[in-house]
Amino acid sequence: MTNMGSFDRYARILLGVVLLSLVFVGPKSLWGLVGLVPLLTGLAGFCPAYRVAGVDTCRHQGK
Repeated sequence: MTNMGSFDRYARILLGVVLLSLVFVGPKSLWGLVGLVPLLTGLAGFCPAYRVAGVDTCRHQGK
């Protein structure tokens, strides 16, 4: 079950990769691990916060 559209997913994946890169390059801060959240939700296509808020950016077939 997905609740994120393509643009939302790609943006989250990109943001996650950028934040994770902070662990290895730049300031080398563990705060970059926060990037796991948008990366994993982007890859899964599902955001629990969207479900709670009733948001759905996915274009479902048949609608």
